[in-house]
Amino acid sequence: MTDPQPFEMTLSLNVLEHLGINLYSNIPSVLSEVVANAWDADAEKVNITLDRDNDTITIQDNGTGMTRADINNRFLMEGYKRRKEQKGKTLRLNRAPMGRKGIGKLSLFSIAGIVEVYTIKDGEKSGFRMNRKVIRDAIENGSTGTYKPEELSKDEINLTHGTKIILKDLKRRQTIGTGKALRTRIARRFSIIGAKYQFEVYVNEEKITPENRDYYQKLQFLWTYEDQSEIEELCLNLVDRERRPEAKINGGVMTGWLGTVTESRQVRDDVENLNRIAIFVRGKMAQEDILGDFSEYGVYATYLIGELRVDCFDRDEEVDAATTNRQQLVEDDQRYIDLKEIIQKELKYIQKKWNFLRSQQGTKKALEIPELSNWIDQFPKETQKNAKSWLGRIYRLKTNSPGERIQLLKHSVFAFEFYRSTQSLAALEKIDDQNLDAFLPIFHELDSLEECLYGQIVQQRVGVIKALENKVDMAEKEKAIQEFLFDHLWLLDPQWERVESTENMEKQVNKVFKEIDARLSDEEKRGRLDIKYRKTAGTHIIIELKKPDRIIKLGETVEQVKKYFNGMTKLIERQAQNERGSVEIILLVGKEPQDWGDDGKQFKDTIKPFNTRLVFFDHLLESAERSYQDYFNKKKGVDRLQKLIQAIEELPDQ
Repeated sequence: MTDPQPFEMTLSLNVLEHLGINLYSNIPSVLSEVVANAWDADAEKVNITLDRDNDTITIQDNGTGMTRADINNRFLMEGYKRRKEQKGKTLRLNRAPMGRKGIGKLSLFSIAGIVEVYTIKDGEKSGFRMNRKVIRDAIENGSTGTYKPEELSKDEINLTHGTKIILKDLKRRQTIGTGKALRTRIARRFSIIGAKYQFEVYVNEEKITPENRDYYQKLQFLWTYEDQSEIEELCLNLVDRERRPEAKINGGVMTGWLGTVTESRQVRDDVENLNRIAIFVRGKMAQEDILGDFSEYGVYATYLIGELRVDCFDRDEEVDAATTNRQQLVEDDQRYIDLKEIIQKELKYIQKKWNFLRSQQGTKKALEIPELSNWIDQFPKETQKNAKSWLGRIYRLKTNSPGERIQLLKHSVFAFEFYRSTQSLAALEKIDDQNLDAFLPIFHELDSLEECLYGQIVQQRVGVIKALENKVDMAEKEKAIQEFLFDHLWLLDPQWERVESTENMEKQVNKVFKEIDARLSDEEKRGRLDIKYRKTAGTHIIIELKKPDRIIKLGETVEQVKKYFNGMTKLIERQAQNERGSVEIILLVGKEPQDWGDDGKQFKDTIKPFNTRLVFFDHLLESAERSYQDYFNKKKGVDRLQKLIQAIEELPDQ
């Protein structure tokens, strides 16, 4: 009995580098090649096991397996042309094979340093180990570029049929990841997984299903090519679907679907970007995305996702339409050019249809809010039409969060209220001078609009205050107040709405500050963080921020504020008619003064003649929030417009 022929692989270092080590950059792409080989081997089950403890990946199938001759003549042969040597479909399950160029197995070295293969066919067991470093050394040192894999003992092979591949010594940059993520990515790379195709794929013994693609439930509108009822059943939240005319290409037809999600953020998930149109050939992803080839700048394109199948791109007798790495199609191939032309026409159609459907759906969704529907009903017919149209457009706009759409709805209400008030004011010209009753509703509407707008301002200010309060670190909170306070005096007093423009006065005040500083002690200067002059509501305000850890004394404080008060009073008198108004001084401190006592009454009374008050950093936000919250609670929902705004604000996440 002659010794069996040894396992042997012949290849160049260039082939190993470009079609092996550097072919793919991630685990799902490599494992997809192994799954495709299992499909070609008529396997009905493939199980991928991720072993984090031992840092290995095992792929086992129940396909036809390989004999020793198959291993040498097919698996280890560089560039084995399956379509030429094994023409037609597979023998047992009559499948259209995915493999073509015989280089998929080299991709294993993209992620693993060691590859072990165990297989059995017709009762013949075989096993061998390939080592990337040893292969490289053999090619570099040998004249023929021949590598002989290490043969493994048959005693280690416990298979009854099929093939098992174990990937070891994984590259450090590769992470095994989670079984869930891998199931998702493999599900997205094949359209032939499931009982319907007699091809079940598992990751850690958990079956991959079409639902694992995790995007069908996100679709709102769907356009299909040929029968896609299997897909439609998975689209649980579909609002509209349309069967498009047959798309002929290369003597065949393009099948599959294009769809748009409900919210643009839904095309971003933890696994990968879904804003793409994937191209499938013979059940396997041939190109991850073709959408990027088009200059689509419409908003609709950011909602788009699709799976298109062009099996007619892969006929045994034709030139391969795929690039060498099998990850995309050849761009200058006429078949690819024709496909792009078909898709371009479809995209233009979908853009127009999406705009219509989205507006229609948006208007319907907006009018589900009873208060909003009643509000629109009060307008004249033409204004109603415009309002509904605009509300529909809001749902076409790309937003980053549901909160943004709520803000747009509120702003739209205010815009139409302003429009309505303009119409009402124009109507005053036609009202009889004696008919006072006709004036009053108009004034009431304007008053209601003003009050509602101010309510929005109050609500936003309360939000700012709460955000500042939520800063746990007191130092961070104080810093935020310091940066914000001087130009947002409403934190100190709700009546101080806006800082008035006082450029000339500020120059004069700064001179006063310099004169006063010259008379202050070094200790007093060191205790100050910043000082600013502001004018609002006719009041001249001096705000001095004391360093948070500074403990001030009553005596020095009185002397200091007295200088500020007298200096400002004299300055105002010199400015005569231009700058009238009272002077108020605010001292913002972090700690209680040295002479504070139990309640600070004596301290407050002593500085009161100089129109000065003391405010603590930690009390400032509490006081401001209380002032605004009291107003907000009293005024909220008192009339029709405010009830409408409240209803919009209480909308759930959309």
